[in-house]
Amino acid sequence: MSGRVGDLSPQQEKALARFREDLQDLLPSLPNADDHFLLRWLRARNFDLQKSEDMLRKHVEFRKQQDLDNILTWQPPEVVRLFDSGGLCGYDYEGCPVWFDIIGTLDPKGLLLSASKQEVIRKRIKVCELLLHECELQSEKLGRKIDLVLMVFDLEGLSLKHLWKPAVEVYQQFFAMLEANYPEMLKNLIVVRAPRLFPVAFNLVKSFMSEDTRRKIVILGDNWKQELPKFICPDQLPVEFGGTMTDPDGNPKCLTKINYGGEVPKRYYMHNQVRTQYEHSVSVGRGSSLQVENEILFPGCVLRWQFASDGGDIGFGVFLKTKMRERQRAGDMMEVLPSQRYNAHMVPEDGSLTCLKAGVYVLRFDNTYSLMHSKKLSYTVEVLLPDKASEEKLQGLKATRPSPTQ
Repeated sequence: MSGRVGDLSPQQEKALARFREDLQDLLPSLPNADDHFLLRWLRARNFDLQKSEDMLRKHVEFRKQQDLDNILTWQPPEVVRLFDSGGLCGYDYEGCPVWFDIIGTLDPKGLLLSASKQEVIRKRIKVCELLLHECELQSEKLGRKIDLVLMVFDLEGLSLKHLWKPAVEVYQQFFAMLEANYPEMLKNLIVVRAPRLFPVAFNLVKSFMSEDTRRKIVILGDNWKQELPKFICPDQLPVEFGGTMTDPDGNPKCLTKINYGGEVPKRYYMHNQVRTQYEHSVSVGRGSSLQVENEILFPGCVLRWQFASDGGDIGFGVFLKTKMRERQRAGDMMEVLPSQRYNAHMVPEDGSLTCLKAGVYVLRFDNTYSLMHSKKLSYTVEVLLPDKASEEKLQGLKATRPSPTQ
């Protein structure tokens, strides 16, 4: 049994009745407490009554904290409205709303330097409430219950800038919030134009998704424009995504429905940095350097760093060791990222690189040019691993790509 209205086992029907009875004090505060709504929470916790009740009661608190009853009339700051990408555009074959998330053109650092993390996340919460409202409108229009949403994630242009730690933390927080407060809402999450970096990015957020959500992810290959119309009727799909829909002026991207984001102009910046907590704090003596080693076991991993200095600027570069198990001078190693001086005492630095080879990578903080002053250095270094399952999936899709002669 699916656990949906009209497809319940006797035990599930009994659980639903008991669930409703246990929640009598809560139901009046909910916008819609029909069987469809209550069953979403029961399915999310496999009909465990106590876990389902705990989940729903926490959601009610979340509703109060976020003022969800009024969120559809709330307007985020202008910079978020203009530059946070995505949009509701069309419906699938069963009438479910389709949301497009445009990742590659998103400027995460620009957004977080121009608006608070809470404002960015609240805008995403508003999207969830908008989609639920759209489901209600579709249910009235079609005369049958619509309570699922199809999402299309366009990852063209996904790059290392999207792995900036504060931005990843926002996505992690958003997915965790989605799982806790909008269960059983996702029909499928379809990924198109996924680059080689996708397995690393996915590995950063997958632990914040339930196993059920992960099973709903569909990764399409190079023929995605032929595959997407199998999920969404062509007249409900923008030309940009393989359909026939255009804006009234003929624009194939449907810009009146989908916001494609873009780089945030610096005039919106409210501050020049996002507050960071570092894992390590050391002193780099005058005329000396600090080498931080990280072993990379296989190609495709991403090395990510953040650092700030106190007492003046500091040099930084990345090298690959040519001899294992012994310290090497910078001149004896392979230069991966040329060393240069950074004003990290004024603006903290962050960066990342994709490791094309296995080996020991050395992040070298250089204070050898300063003969008078030591520098206090605060830093965090991480190795980001790819998700093996999605990496194999992408490799399989590439392997099955038809040749030009086929």
